[in-house]
Amino acid sequence: MKMTFRWYGESDKVTLDMIRQIPCIHGVVTAVYDTPVGTVWAEESIKRLVTACHNKGLSCEVIESVPVHEDIKLGLATAKQYIENYKENLRRLAKFGIKCVCYNFMPVFDWLRSELSSPLEDGSHALAYNHETVLNMNPLTSGLSLPGWDESYTKEQLKELLNKYADISEERLFKNLENFLREVIPVAKEVGINMAIHPDDPPWGIFGLPRIVTGKASIKRILSAVDCTNNGITFCAGSLGAGRDNDLSEIIRIAKGRIHFAHLRNIKLINEKDFTETAHPSACGSLNMAEIVKELKQSGFNGYIRPDHGRMIWGETGKFGYGLFDRALGATYILGLWEGC
Repeated sequence: MKMTFRWYGESDKVTLDMIRQIPCIHGVVTAVYDTPVGTVWAEESIKRLVTACHNKGLSCEVIESVPVHEDIKLGLATAKQYIENYKENLRRLAKFGIKCVCYNFMPVFDWLRSELSSPLEDGSHALAYNHETVLNMNPLTSGLSLPGWDESYTKEQLKELLNKYADISEERLFKNLENFLREVIPVAKEVGINMAIHPDDPPWGIFGLPRIVTGKASIKRILSAVDCTNNGITFCAGSLGAGRDNDLSEIIRIAKGRIHFAHLRNIKLINEKDFTETAHPSACGSLNMAEIVKELKQSGFNGYIRPDHGRMIWGETGKFGYGLFDRALGATYILGLWEGC
């Protein structure tokens, strides 16, 4: 197992010098952030990222993420060229030692929360999700912005895109994912990169958009769509754990050998669809983190782990969910669980 830490590049307030001081951190998870979705990444940009990490004694073997263009998800005629660009990105990343690519197939919006700084009892602040609040949100007028969201759309472009998804069922979206995998996985295998799809977050439809990576059944279907080790998943405890019917240990067993990346965090389930994020330890939330780590280790997991979203503690400010202090605590906690298994 290799413990990693998310780094948002040279503009990140959490610097590589800070990250390298967290005990037993193997490397960072990052991406090229200044290139439009669907285009080919410049080799110079990839090299600069990897070199910056290596110069600080950190590996750079995981990219999160190479975004999938919406035309691919929609299954449009233009998808073919965007898929070719995606393949070329994999070839270029492999040249610089990238071994795993985390990606998602969530339409329009990446992960969603209704509150960015929800106060917890201990005085810290965390991301939270209230389903009623989300139901009353208008994505065309909301000022909410989260890491991973494409903010390049104008309101008119966003409206047009949402309208395109009006006729896209979950089944059709899944077929478009299968088409993408059949094209991309052979290239990933050829260049030695493991593809790791991230579950939908939350694992149910939002704003009328379909979700297709939500639990056991959908993960089994994805893995069987292209039955190749390079076609795998990112096991995200928080995303999958928000689904009350998901047995996380069972999902780990089902995906044994195909989990290439793990995002570990805890959440506190409040009712059927509301939850707040918490500190990583089991006692702080609704997920049994010790059991999750034990199941991963017993399954033979030898991929990459990163502590996922953290609270804002000790007066820290910055990118919501991605402060330094709580994620550093989470990394050391997970390492302790792993060592104790």
